[in-house]
Amino acid sequence: MTDLSISVVSYRTPALLRRCLAAITAQRAQLDLDLDLTVVDNASGDGSADLVATEFPWARLIRNDRNRGFGAAHNQAMREAPGRYLLVLNADATPLPEALRTLVEFLDEHPRVAVAGPKLRHPDGTVQPSRRRFPTLATLFLESTQLQRLLPDNAVLRRYYVADRSDDAAQEVDWLVGACLCVRASAAAHVGLFDERFFMYSEELDWCRRFHAAGWGVAYVPSAEVQHLEGGSSRQDLAARDRLFQASKLLYAAKWHGPGAARALRAYLVVEYLVRAGEEAVKMAFGSRIGERRARLRIIGSGLRHALRG
Repeated sequence: MTDLSISVVSYRTPALLRRCLAAITAQRAQLDLDLDLTVVDNASGDGSADLVATEFPWARLIRNDRNRGFGAAHNQAMREAPGRYLLVLNADATPLPEALRTLVEFLDEHPRVAVAGPKLRHPDGTVQPSRRRFPTLATLFLESTQLQRLLPDNAVLRRYYVADRSDDAAQEVDWLVGACLCVRASAAAHVGLFDERFFMYSEELDWCRRFHAAGWGVAYVPSAEVQHLEGGSSRQDLAARDRLFQASKLLYAAKWHGPGAARALRAYLVVEYLVRAGEEAVKMAFGSRIGERRARLRIIGSGLRHALRG
């Protein structure tokens, strides 16, 4: 029986994808694990799919004719996966030696845990925080908004980022950043796969919350390590990243806190975009970094239009 079915979604990061798949291929040869790999290319149009077919012929390749989003593309792979465990892996994430075996062994030893995630590291070796508590309404209004910029060290976000607990100790958490998640296939069959309404962002938060609601655990396993270049794909279009992040936040708010909370959050985001636009326009009027201000105003304008449309 297959131990681990790995899915990787590719979107216009061929160099990072090659590095990721090379690391998986090396561990496949070294570890006593029966694993399979599926790469889903979301219409990259840059040769990424051909790279997989040519350099990693042992992988199953799905070529999408459009960008279906992160969760939907992983679901394509997971629906056909034969493994006892499913590894959802970013193309900009590289499992370090023994990481895959460690995650599989942890789930073998903890039958009530549905999701196990590794310690993530930035390319410079520093730890990339990946543990989270479920967001409260206050968190949704603070995280990645101007309020966080003005109040970066506040109790709400310290709690959300689990700043009160060491990142060196294995521990159960509410949810984990989705760069690398090892999921029990039987638990996924119980609660379902990613909610495909989340095009990108918050899909792993929603998934972990559904696991918790069904009585499963989510665990952080720091003895497994994965290097992650955060935003390897999404940084190519900052306006789209901002729109998708806020759209997913609004969807999450509606799903778990109710439509009234989502409407209040959307109204707040509209006000925030307007304030940010005013700030950037004033700075530009005084000659401060004109090119940078114009770029920010394009991102703000895109987000504002999206928020106004709801």
